[in-house]
Amino acid sequence: MSEGVELVLRASLIGIGATMVMDFWALVLKYVFKTPSLNWGMVGRWLGHLSKGTLNHTNISEASPVRAEVSIGWIAHYFVGIVFAALLIGIIGLEWARQPTFLPAIIFGLLTVVFPFFIMQPGMGAGIAASKTPNPALARKRSVITHTVFGIGLYCSAELTALLIGV
Repeated sequence: MSEGVELVLRASLIGIGATMVMDFWALVLKYVFKTPSLNWGMVGRWLGHLSKGTLNHTNISEASPVRAEVSIGWIAHYFVGIVFAALLIGIIGLEWARQPTFLPAIIFGLLTVVFPFFIMQPGMGAGIAASKTPNPALARKRSVITHTVFGIGLYCSAELTALLIGV
């Protein structure tokens, strides 16, 4: 298999797996700790309005609904997981995906928190790093923990992918 095909295959499997780990974490928070999950429909709504030229909202829940916003949000969620995995592999190298190590995955996972802090949250009306939310410190803590879990998911999914595909 060519390196390009290998990169796409590994990034897809690792990104989907890491995103699933993050979603499992969200379910644990929801059902064990009664912490509400992110509404992916609102992400879909934001993306729907983004495609019409509106980047920022005062409150995304007050924006007009977008057709298939829940599906758009979930698809985007997994697509971004794949893109992040591809970026990690692109930066660290394909050899990392063949023989994963923990530290690059956890650091990269943590760095991905920049995306919600400086793009999604401001665009959806929550302010930079959730500054306009009722409890910004708690929202930031949850984001950092969730993206750390994503980093753990990157590593675990890379290990599983290496076992499935080989070196």
